[in-house]
Amino acid sequence: MNKPVRILSAIMFTDMFGYTALMQEDEKRAIDSRDRFRKVLEEKISIHQGKILQYYGDGALITFGSAIDSALCAVEIQQELSAAPAVPARIGIHSGDIVYDNNGVYGDGVNIASRIESLSVPGGVLISEKLYDELKNHSFISAEFLGSYKLKNVKSPIKIYALTNQGLKVPTEQQLKLQTGFEDKNSIAVLPFVNMSADPENEFFSDGITEEILNALTNVDGLKVTSRTSSFAFKGKNEDIREIGRKLNVNSVLEGSVRKAGDKIRITVQLINSVDGYHVWSEVYNRNLEDIFEVQDEISRKIANKLRERLSLKSGAESLIRTHTNNLDAYNDYLKGIYYFNKWTPEGISKSLLFFKDAINKEEKFVLPYSGLANSYLISALSGMQKPDYAYEEAKRYALLALEMDKSLTEAHISLALVKMFYEWDWDGALDSFTTALNLNPGAAYVHYYYSLYLRAIGNIEQCVEETEKALSLDPLSLIINRELGENYMFAERYKDAKDQFMKTLELDPNFRSTLWSLGYNYLYMKEYDKALETFLTAQSQTVGDTIGLKGQGPLGVIYALMGKFDEVEKCLNILRQRESANPDVSFNFDYITIYKALKHYDKVFHYLEKAVEERNGGILFIGKHPDWRDVQADPRFKNLMKKVGLSS
Repeated sequence: MNKPVRILSAIMFTDMFGYTALMQEDEKRAIDSRDRFRKVLEEKISIHQGKILQYYGDGALITFGSAIDSALCAVEIQQELSAAPAVPARIGIHSGDIVYDNNGVYGDGVNIASRIESLSVPGGVLISEKLYDELKNHSFISAEFLGSYKLKNVKSPIKIYALTNQGLKVPTEQQLKLQTGFEDKNSIAVLPFVNMSADPENEFFSDGITEEILNALTNVDGLKVTSRTSSFAFKGKNEDIREIGRKLNVNSVLEGSVRKAGDKIRITVQLINSVDGYHVWSEVYNRNLEDIFEVQDEISRKIANKLRERLSLKSGAESLIRTHTNNLDAYNDYLKGIYYFNKWTPEGISKSLLFFKDAINKEEKFVLPYSGLANSYLISALSGMQKPDYAYEEAKRYALLALEMDKSLTEAHISLALVKMFYEWDWDGALDSFTTALNLNPGAAYVHYYYSLYLRAIGNIEQCVEETEKALSLDPLSLIINRELGENYMFAERYKDAKDQFMKTLELDPNFRSTLWSLGYNYLYMKEYDKALETFLTAQSQTVGDTIGLKGQGPLGVIYALMGKFDEVEKCLNILRQRESANPDVSFNFDYITIYKALKHYDKVFHYLEKAVEERNGGILFIGKHPDWRDVQADPRFKNLMKKVGLSS
């Protein structure tokens, strides 16, 4: 064999646990056990149509054409080897590429399977998430999620599952921790503090306390802090701390409560080891409301010091929370603004603008509401809640005012970066602002997420994917970041990975409609047109109000065009024209662009592309390097269009 052969397989690694020690203790027994081990392997692997590629002393590398066959074979091997005379074997399985030639077998898939096997215990079968995805809908295979682990020579953490069929052993968290150390052991999630006040309206205050402490802990060097979106996903839920730790992939969890009555507050906090559920530290603070900033800082520093005692964090005595105002009324308005901003609804954004402005009216030098206004106007511009020209200009104005007062505000730098990117097309300026934000707060998921959009626009897709994966590791339950990772896999032409990622996002929230549109396009790119149409129709059916059956004409028009159903395409175009007439302030240019592109009516494509450039439509930024737009990119008119945007095609 001269030319290397690359195949996609289910890859099994297995070995006898303690074989070397047994050889030193009782050579004959060791050889007998090894012979029995190999005999069982060969019998079971043959039944399940696997292939032993190589023996490694006490271990073996096996491949299967089917994930199901590999799992069933592993179960039967362990069940057989558990009978007397028992042989302690470990098994790890992964799905991926392998390469083999005259020099042997190699590839990332082989390395991952080997590393997974090393985490197992005698009698156990561990599998990767990729393999689990192939098995999860089959009732005769049962599995349990163990967590995400950083494996040697593997770039990103791998989610590990254990098969739990009868007779199989499952490693405990402590056993896994001994094998590899908990992934991101210097890690914490701050759960939403419970509002114990008589007035439920004080929820904004308890949420604000939580967010202040969470943000303060991101300043602790070496500590990974789960982002707000993922931590707040557990709000109001009575879930086991160990399970929360597994889902968020953190070693510690902080929870607490806030009781506010008049000018008095009581804050109760407790730090919990999420591996075993034991309390590390707890304390109750009874203070005057005017001392709120000192209390927040004291709590943050005590938590940091407790973590330094247990983990490998650098020491530090610096204050973690900065007092930006002593005006409690202004501070309350700011917290209300944050509370409504985080609802991510048009009504919530509108209310946040009012409360941030109220805070500034009460304390003109209070910098945080300026940054809040920049964020709110930015979301208004990006989502179409307000006219882009006005909203972008206001976002820029408030971001610059905030940075005049405090150049260390990460959120203001991000707002400025996004204005420069989406509105001014100042790519060098946007990069400067993103770089500053990354240096100020490398532990913030939203910084990596927004920077990934910049990288996608300029065509650095590989780094774009890496940044999105970083963001997801910091905010694993964020629907937006989960979906965006799938989008970026599509840009990288990793359509199978994109499909898997969209499916995971829908598992988090089956009603997250934008993910259905993305999944439909992914099927389209994979030429699975029937699935694409079915998915688009499902997404359209989830629209509410008076737009039921009207939204989604762009994607539907595209798939009908590719399927040759031109009468249906014309229906979609007619509905678009009706909606455009009824909603003159809403842009439908990209709906027309994508439909006419599918019809290969390129003059009309460029007519609407010019209109999209004139209105500074954000969608124009992401087609220059999109793999499905190569026909448009090849047109000489496209290069001139991209010059207007400041990007090369």
